Order: sequence, then structure tokens, then C-alpha cells
Amino acid sequence: MDRKHRVAAALRHETTDFIPYSADFTYPEHLRVTEYTGDPSYLDRQGCHMTSAYYWGWPTETAPGSQRFLDAFGVLWNRTGIDKDIGTIDVPVLPEPTLEGFRIPPVDEPRLRADLAHAVATSGDLYLGADIGFSLFERAWTLRGMENVLIDMVSEPRFLDGLLDRIVEHDLQVLDIMTQYPLDYICLGDDWGQQRGTIMGPDLWRRFLKPRLRLLFAKIRSCGMRVILHSCGDIHELFPDLVEIGLDCYQTFQPEIYDLEDVKREFGADLSFWGGISTQRLLPCATPDEVRRVTARTLRIMGQNGGFIAGPTHSVPGDVPPENILAMFDVLRNQEKYV
Repeated sequence: MDRKHRVAAALRHETTDFIPYSADFTYPEHLRVTEYTGDPSYLDRQGCHMTSAYYWGWPTETAPGSQRFLDAFGVLWNRTGIDKDIGTIDVPVLPEPTLEGFRIPPVDEPRLRADLAHAVATSGDLYLGADIGFSLFERAWTLRGMENVLIDMVSEPRFLDGLLDRIVEHDLQVLDIMTQYPLDYICLGDDWGQQRGTIMGPDLWRRFLKPRLRLLFAKIRSCGMRVILHSCGDIHELFPDLVEIGLDCYQTFQPEIYDLEDVKREFGADLSFWGGISTQRLLPCATPDEVRRVTARTLRIMGQNGGFIAGPTHSVPGDVPPENILAMFDVLRNQEKYV
């Protein structure tokens, strides 16, 4: 069974010869692992099962050596502070709740098509997808500011409806292009969770996000592709809604938040999970032996009857010791020894 068919079978909740896995690094972690191993292509050699083209309104460096980047939506990202990977936002594009004079940028179709064509040409036997980052709620708060969007849900619902509708229109244009390529899945990235519960609560999520997600999910499913959602944090109270509107696989699945056995028992027949290996506590803080032990336990619990893609719960951040990366991949690559 090759990697593409192994992931496809897992997402059909079938038992596979071994559990598929995937991982990626932030740039700081890539540098750290490269320095430790002496191998710039270390990650490429680990047998990961998935690859994708990524769209989020690509940033452009504003000046040589600058740590501030302007994206296609006019958002200025500042990487000089606490977040040196994506960055934080200096000033909202929409400081007031009005859309007067504001336009969502057109999709950079030539660049998107070039990225998709490259992904298709180089995917080999990998399970191939495309990702839309900052797809809905996140795109709204990058433009408006997190606090403002949460207040708008209560005090300016008509404005927020208009903003979200424009974002969905843009996303559908992106999906129109993505779905012309032979992809296995499309992943929408949209963080809704805190360490405990959703940021906006389930009622406001159902009011503002669920009906729009239904449209996006339906577009993907109509083309025969799997729907994957990336959302950090605790969104367990939304799982039934997400299953209802057509979600196939939830990523990222954080063990600090979810009880693995409970979630597998309650939702494992209807929803697949991707992740489970903690980038918050396990990988940065544990010993290599503990990483091996916990990774093996995670595979044993979540891999029963398929429905699981193993991997770190996020792009591995730069505070993870390379020894722990090697320990994790030791288990993922040698499951017959550990699981």
C-alpha cells in the first residue's frame, strides 16, 4: 500500500498496514534540526504521507532585511516581537466597523496555479492537498483586530456579516481554482479554540461561521475531495456541527485538551483526526524516551479502526530539541517495533 492509498484508507476508517503520519517544521525549527543532523533535507527523508500547496494571501518583504511583511490583504505583519514565525499585526486595516472603500483583493491566480501545478508534479505517491490559511474568522480578525471582531459579533452583526460574506466570496474563488486540480483534500485553516472552549462560544460560532463553512465544505465535497479543518484549541463542542456539515478530518488534535480515549470512542466513527503529538508540552519539554513512549501510546489509542493521521499538533516550533524530533520519527517510521 503506497502513502496516498494508506491515508485514503485511514480516512475511510479502515485499518491500514501502519498508521499514516505527516509533519512540518517552522523555519526556526528547520534551521535547528538542520544544524543538529547536518541534513537540510532531513524532513523530506522521514516518509511523511501528505503534501499540499498553501494559500493565504502571500506576504511580501517590505524592505531587504525587514521583519515586517505586507500581505495581499493589506495586513502588516510584525515578526520582531513574540511571534517570529507568522508575526503579529501592528494596525488593523479596518479600525472602524465599516466596509466603505474596502475591497477584498483579487486572487493571484497565476501564482496559485503555479503552486498547485508544482504540487501535483512533485507529489509522487503522497496524499495531495491544498490549504487555505486564515480562511474565515482568522481573516476577519487579521483585518479588523481580534477584540473588535468579537465585539462586532454582538454590537455590529450586520457589518460582520458583510465582511464574512466578502471573505467567503474570495474563498470560493480560490476553491474554484483549487478544485480544477487532481487533489485528494482541501484544508481550511481557522483557529477558534482556546485552551478551554471556543473563543467566541458555540452560539456565536453557529450564528456567524457555521452557515458559511457549510458553503465552503459543500464546494469541496462536490468535487469529490476530502474536507480537512485546522483549528487550534478546544472545539469539542463543535464536533457534532462539523460532522453535520461535512467535515472529514480535524487537525490539530491536542492531547492537552482532548482525552484521546473519550474522543476516539465518541467521535471516532464519524470523524478522523490528524495530530495528537503535542508541540505544546511533549515535544519541547520531554525526554526522547518519553517522546517515544507517549507517541507509541497515541498511535495505539487513535489508530484503532483507522481514522487517524499521526503527527505533531502544529508546525513544530523552534523550541523543540532536535533529539525529540528524531525520537518521534523513530516511532512513526518503526511502528512494528513500538506499537
